Amino acid sequence: MRRHEFLPGRLLAGLVLLTTGVLYLVDASGGLDLPWFLIVPMVTGGFALAALVGLTTYAVRRDRRE
Repeated sequence: MRRHEFLPGRLLAGLVLLTTGVLYLVDASGGLDLPWFLIVPMVTGGFALAALVGLTTYAVRRDRRE
């Protein structure tokens, strides 16, 4: 199997979704009282941060190739 390049933006997006899912699961089980309107900004902010990291990674790799 060939090695693929490391993509930190995708890793961050996955971690944000995983964290959100775990928090939602804990809230559904009754262990935490999390307001429902907190989930949407958390996912949106995480995706925005992941996009910023992805763009930064792309810019750094593009500069190193030249």
